[in-house]
Amino acid sequence: MRLLRLPRVVLILAALGPGCGGGSSPSTPATPTTTTTPAPPAATADVVISILGNQGGMSFSPAGATLRVGQTVAWKNNDTDVHTATDDAGRFNTGTLARGATSAPIAMTAAGSFPYHCAFHPGMVGTLTVNP
Repeated sequence: MRLLRLPRVVLILAALGPGCGGGSSPSTPATPTTTTTPAPPAATADVVISILGNQGGMSFSPAGATLRVGQTVAWKNNDTDVHTATDDAGRFNTGTLARGATSAPIAMTAAGSFPYHCAFHPGMVGTLTVNP
């Protein structure tokens, strides 16, 4: 009787063994799993100013933009060089924008005229006019 039980136990263990998560054998390479996380949706601004750089006479377009207090503005670098949009008085700065990048929206919280420039190209200038 024992001879009959031993083969059954061996067959049951052999059948259960591979499904128990015991790991892969050295001859079977593990397949890496890749998980893709979708990028969060980009925040949108009320006004987007294009940075034209070499493609447009080293300029911002429009060079003079108007918005209201509480609205947001962003800059999109449509040039091959890096650029910034830096307020002359230091109230805002987009940081370095690589080719094709768009800055995070900047909320305009006060009315006034805000001249700005590119920190890398001081001749590139623009002005934001913020109305109440």
